[in-house]
Amino acid sequence: MFNPLSRPAHRPSKSVSQPTEAPTSPARAAIALEYASLRNLSHCPLGIYVVPSTETLMIWDAVLFVHQGYYSDSVLKFRIIFPPNYPERPPTVQFINEVFHPLISPAGIFSLTPQIRTWLPNQHHVFDVLHFVKAAFKRDVLDKIEEADCLNKEAYTCIVCTHLSSGALIKNTRRYHESTTSFAALATQTASLSHSASALYDKGQPTKGKPSHGMQFIRLKSKILKEEREKFGLKEWQLD
Repeated sequence: MFNPLSRPAHRPSKSVSQPTEAPTSPARAAIALEYASLRNLSHCPLGIYVVPSTETLMIWDAVLFVHQGYYSDSVLKFRIIFPPNYPERPPTVQFINEVFHPLISPAGIFSLTPQIRTWLPNQHHVFDVLHFVKAAFKRDVLDKIEEADCLNKEAYTCIVCTHLSSGALIKNTRRYHESTTSFAALATQTASLSHSASALYDKGQPTKGKPSHGMQFIRLKSKILKEEREKFGLKEWQLD
C-alpha cells in the first residue's frame, strides 16, 4: 500500500548530479509557489503524487500510477530536480525505476523536448512537466515521438519495427500493432519490474547508483488491509 506523506488536491549515462550550489531566495520562493499551485485540481494530474524531498526543497519525489496502454499497472518513481536559478532553467526529471521508454535514458533522465522545445521562464511550469510525464506513457504520444528527441534509441527502434511489421507506417503516421510485439513485451516487463519487492519496498535506499526516494510503500498485514478496505467501503478483489 502506498503511504503518501502529502498529496496535492486531487538516464545521459550517469545519474543526474544533485544541486550543490546554494539556491537563491527567488528560486526557493518560485519552487514553493509551484508546489502550492499543485492544489489546483487541473495542475496535478490524476495518478501522480508529489512531495518535496526531505533533503531539500530543490528536489521533489513523485510516483506515477499508469492505468492504461503498454505500461498499464506500472508504479513508477521519479524525481524532479530544480536548478539553482529556477525558473530561468527547467527542472530535470529522473526516473528511479528501470523504464524501457524512448524518452528515458538508461540513467533515467526523461526528455521534455517533444513537449517543451524551449523553456520559457514564467510561461512553463512544473505542472506542464507533470502532465507531459503522464502523457508520455500514452499511445497517442508514443505515436508521435521523433528519433531526434529520444534518449533511448533502442526503444525508438523497437517502436519503428513494430510499425513496419504491422504495415502501418504511412507518411510518418504510426499506429501500433495490437498483437504482442517486442516493444509491448518490454513495456509490460517495465510494469512487472515496478511491482518487485526491491522496487516498491526499498524504503528509499538507492540501488545501482540511483538516488534515494522519499515515497515509501509498505506491505500491509491481511487484517490491517481488511480494516482499511472496510473503512473506505472497498470490496475484495476477485481473481480470475
